Amino acid sequence: MTTGKPQRTPLYDAHVRAKARIVDFHGWEMPIQYSGIVEEHTAVRTRAGLFDLSHMGRVHVRGKDRRAFLQKILTVDVDKVAPGRCRYTFFLTEKGTVIDDLIFTAGADEDLLVVNASNREKDLAWMRDHLQGQVEIIDRTFEVALLAVQGPQSLETIRKALGADPGSLKYYTYGTFGPSPRLGEGSGLASGEFGYSRTGYTGEDGFEIYVPASRATAVWDRLLGTGVPPVGLGARDTLRTEAGMPLYGNDIDDTTTPLEAGLGFAVELDKPPFLGQEALRAQRDPPRRLAGFVLETKRSPRHGYDVYHASQKVGTVTSGTYSPTLEKSIALAYVPRELRKPGEPFEIDVRGRREPATVVKLPFYRRATQNS
Repeated sequence: MTTGKPQRTPLYDAHVRAKARIVDFHGWEMPIQYSGIVEEHTAVRTRAGLFDLSHMGRVHVRGKDRRAFLQKILTVDVDKVAPGRCRYTFFLTEKGTVIDDLIFTAGADEDLLVVNASNREKDLAWMRDHLQGQVEIIDRTFEVALLAVQGPQSLETIRKALGADPGSLKYYTYGTFGPSPRLGEGSGLASGEFGYSRTGYTGEDGFEIYVPASRATAVWDRLLGTGVPPVGLGARDTLRTEAGMPLYGNDIDDTTTPLEAGLGFAVELDKPPFLGQEALRAQRDPPRRLAGFVLETKRSPRHGYDVYHASQKVGTVTSGTYSPTLEKSIALAYVPRELRKPGEPFEIDVRGRREPATVVKLPFYRRATQNS
């Protein structure tokens, strides 16, 4: 339950020791940066970086009627998701707008939903309002820590640090792996299994690691011991923006639909009925769409800045930043669909000056190869 005091992940003390800059992020005291956003961003793109994601909600669903319940509230056909597979999906209102975006991981006896930290309590209440049949919803956010290693050297980093080898996992799959006995009992890692999903929010190959909260610091320290740097929420935001991945509250919310955001791949309109399905069927070709822009200036556009086409305001920036990888400023904004053509010229008002911008195909950045 939320109180007036921000909550802390099991790794809070580790962040303080690393001299992180701590901020209040949706009721959690979280590291925004350690050495610097650009340096941390570049580490993930070129080597690997370590993230604390323990503020994200981890909700387990079990019971004999759980799949019928999830079928009703998720936009993917859960009956076709085999155990060990992960899918990006949504909770929607009846109007087809986004309550939250999340990752669904199918299990043999229970399923896992990873939801946004800002929406966890709202999501839990909404799910319980729609409960049907014999279903149990269990919030394990405070029992299990969630870490991520992202970047081209992420697998090598995990092998070296933990003695585990999740390399058999394909993209968007989940498995359990026990640490190597060579770590020794004194490490706090030698027994038990950790969960790994080959998922992430950076545009790079990588893994998200589920460990008991009591063992989070031991795992974190082992990973840091390989030389991988810790990465804060600042670089996480620049990485996900380059990868064209939406942020709830910026690019999607309860006023936008997945189809407007170009996320139709996560919506199966012909699956069994789900909340918001009919509204989306009526909006197969929405009049506005999320577009990507590259600016000619290095001045960074921000959320809420006005977007102009032929001197007429046609939208506002939902996310914007300076891209360390492209060495250009980039932005996302909803604009009329007929204007969302690569090469189309726009202007974005950046602190009182209209800067030239051009529509580009999303994502801004795509890694060369992808495990599948």
